[in-house]
Amino acid sequence: MVSIREDLSYENPPPAGSGIERTGMLDAFAHDTREDILVLAMFETRAWEHGEKQLYQLQEKLNAYVSFILDGEMKEAFPHLVGKPVRIELRTAHEPPRRAMEFLDRARAQLDHQEIGLEVVLIGEQPEASGCCGGKQAVSEGCCGGGGSCAGENQDQAHDHQDAAPATDYSHQGGGCGCRH
Repeated sequence: MVSIREDLSYENPPPAGSGIERTGMLDAFAHDTREDILVLAMFETRAWEHGEKQLYQLQEKLNAYVSFILDGEMKEAFPHLVGKPVRIELRTAHEPPRRAMEFLDRARAQLDHQEIGLEVVLIGEQPEASGCCGGKQAVSEGCCGGGGSCAGENQDQAHDHQDAAPATDYSHQGGGCGCRH
């Protein structure tokens, strides 16, 4: 059975333009250094109200991810990561309906033979930002959201929150606040 877990940390928002309706696009790829596993994430922020069409999009997106892994594209693009375990995550704002979960269960059973994990992760909506490094501000707004505070006398200490940052970072590309990750 596919596991469902919650990630309400708001640390890894969906990249702009991502989603299962864009079947030919890899939404996110990361090396989770805590688990030493490669994570390929697909996002679905829409409600699961599009029935068969949405289920078909999920199937096509999953097929594209599996093809990326098994047909050598991943090996070609990231040769330094060859041999690491792989997990595909469906990161969704709403719990998938029964039919989608049944499909994912069947897919997981097949992926187990290829030693590829499959997991559903429930994500929350990102709240409004409350200032630089306030823990919730989006990267696109110039801050990594690492949980520190720019207010106060010792800004170096406020920005030294390396341990608070997620080891799997789907979106941070250097940031504008100088936080060390």
